[in-house]
Formats: sequence, structure tokens, C-alpha cells
Amino acid sequence: MHDPVITPEAVALDLEPATVGSRSVAIILDYLLMASGLLLIGAAEAAFGFGGFVPDWLGIALLLLLGFALQFGYPIGFETLMRGRTPGKAAMGLRVVTLEGAPVRFRHAAARAAVGLLELLGTFGAIAVIASFSSSRGQRLGDLAAGTLVVRERRSAGTPQAVRFDPPRGLESYVRILDVSRLGPGDYATVRDLLRRPLEESIRASVARSVADGLAPRVKPAPPRGVDPVTWLRCVAAALQSRAG
Repeated sequence: MHDPVITPEAVALDLEPATVGSRSVAIILDYLLMASGLLLIGAAEAAFGFGGFVPDWLGIALLLLLGFALQFGYPIGFETLMRGRTPGKAAMGLRVVTLEGAPVRFRHAAARAAVGLLELLGTFGAIAVIASFSSSRGQRLGDLAAGTLVVRERRSAGTPQAVRFDPPRGLESYVRILDVSRLGPGDYATVRDLLRRPLEESIRASVARSVADGLAPRVKPAPPRGVDPVTWLRCVAAALQSRAG
């Protein structure tokens, strides 16, 4: 039994953490692609570096520099641009998300790649496997450092649609200064479900008032005069998403 995963933005709520086996296959596929890139770089270096176009030392330096850039740029670039996926993860139906369920950003991908240099390459994946088996969510050390986890996507569910709460018009500056640090993923899930669920306006307003009263003591500053509970909860949702990103 795994811990429940709240994924309010990038993936469906009922997705399960990826298994060590599927993650291992995804990593192998990614490393095969990276190895192909290194082979191409090596061939270009041999053709141009030792062929007299540039000094030998410069060719070797460029090879090392490009190899380093590929090692870090590949996972960071793909996970940032493909919303938590690399080609290997995409082939296996996997995606990286934050613990709040939001899409990963550059800082998450960079932290995973930096720690991965030790646990994946430095120990041939041994530390990553041990850490994943020790975690109820299958997190390796890179996931723990970045605050992420890898989940399995249902291919039959179609393309996941992001749920985005933009600041209400005229309240953008209020959302920017809203302190929601005392709220957690459970609070976000409550607000999200209320705002997304189809309800009669009178019922929505009544429930929103109750939810807002429960959250208000942990959120500062108070809403501007005249802001109704539903609009205020949209401000809170927007601030939580911004903080998670």
C-alpha cells in the first residue's frame, strides 16, 4: 500500500507511484540516448579535433564540456520542457511531479540531476534502488532532495490537462503578497475540489464561506473589502500554485 498521491495539476488523481522496474527501464532508455549523443560528440571531436582544425587540447576540452552539458542538460531540459518527462519516461508512461502534484520546474529537475550524478552514475544505481525500496512512494535520493516523485500515467486517460487557477482580475497584487506557507497539500485539495466541482451557486457560496473561515487564521493578509469567499479561495489557490512552482 502506497501513500495517497495528490496530483492536482499535471496528472490524474488516481495515478500510482512508478515501480523501480519501470523507472529502471526508463533510465536505461535515456542513457542509451545520451550514449548515442556522446558517440556523436566523440566522432565529431575525432574528425575535427585531431584532424588539425583545432588544437588537440581544445578538442578534448570541448568533448569533456559537451559531455558534461549532455549529462545535466538532457534530464534537466527534458523534464523542464516536457513537464516532468524525458524520452525514456515518456516511453514507459511515467512523469515526475512535485509532492503537491504540480508540474516540476527547472529547480526540481536540476536538484534531481545533481543528486543523480552520485546515486545513479557513482554507484551504478545501487543507492537509487535501495532508496526507492525504502520509500513508500518509491522516491530516490534525488526525489527527496527536490521534493518530487515519479508516477505512472494511465495511457487510456488521454493527455493530462493542467488545472490552473489564475489570480482574479484586479487582485493580482494581493495574490503576490499572500502568505500561504501555513497551508498544505490537503488544504489545496479542499480548495481545488470546491472550485472545480459543479455546484449551485448558493451551495457553493455556503461551502466556500465555511472553508474560508477555516483557512483564514492561517493566511495573511486578510482579503480586501468586498471580496467574497469564492473569489478569496481562488486567490488562495493561485498563491499555493505559485508557491509550489
